[in-house]
Amino acid sequence: MPAHSDFHAIGPREWGLLTALSILWGGSYLFMKIAVAYLPVFVIVFGRVSIAAIMLALILIITGQGLPKKRENWIAFFGMGLLNNVLPMSLIVFGTQSINAGLASIINAMTPLFTIVLAHILTLDERLSVNKIFGVVFGLGGVIVLIGPGLLFSRDASTVGEVSCLFAALSYASANIFGRRFVRLGLKPLQIAFGQVSGSTVILLPTLFLQDWNVISENITWTPIACVIALGVLCTGLAYVLFFAILNRSGATAVALVTLMIPPSAIALGVIVLNESLTIQQLAGMVLIGAGLIAVNRRAAQSRV
Repeated sequence: MPAHSDFHAIGPREWGLLTALSILWGGSYLFMKIAVAYLPVFVIVFGRVSIAAIMLALILIITGQGLPKKRENWIAFFGMGLLNNVLPMSLIVFGTQSINAGLASIINAMTPLFTIVLAHILTLDERLSVNKIFGVVFGLGGVIVLIGPGLLFSRDASTVGEVSCLFAALSYASANIFGRRFVRLGLKPLQIAFGQVSGSTVILLPTLFLQDWNVISENITWTPIACVIALGVLCTGLAYVLFFAILNRSGATAVALVTLMIPPSAIALGVIVLNESLTIQQLAGMVLIGAGLIAVNRRAAQSRV
């Protein structure tokens, strides 16, 4: 990764890449929402990560970066795959059975704020600051607005879906902490991406033998198949390429902006394609979580001046 002085300012090209990435990751909620109406949760997630693994393997081979081979690398890949793919993706797909794609993306925006709390507890060099505390408080306020009433007064399917997506965000945050170990392994970014989706594919493989494929084959259409392919090729494989391109050009602060851009993308796609709507309660929760992310990212930007 370039030194700090080599990072590009966020110009038109970087904004274009950020917008494209937010649409791809926002679109993943749409594709999961559509696919889960036809396919079991684990089949969707297996399809997504296995397709991405094949795509990234081809990119690594074509570009001459090579596939990772060391045993210690693959042990880490399996851990990262579990925390960053298998658990959160399965929980989100499960959650979108009962909640809107846009709402799922809003809840998932808590990931950076959960990461801050876990980093304070589990590491020695990432402590809570005043801005971080404000960010976490705003974020938790957003979660209370979104899910709190449901936890207190009902146990309906939508509440279960919301809590499922919240745990997905917690799993992603755990993966962010676990991923720190890759710094010392000397791997290229796309090798790490390939390794984790490959590890996820192996972990999920046994779940395929638990499915009733006769029932699946009777109900399957090209719509969910196209959604799973899009999840693998666009929302995972291509998204990783764009993510690391932005990271290498403009640094972590620029990449952090995509967290704020994903919910609007997911909400817009949900409205256009699925005729979903955004309630005042959901809008208020999104505003609070967004305020928390802005507070945290403002501090991150100031530390680089």
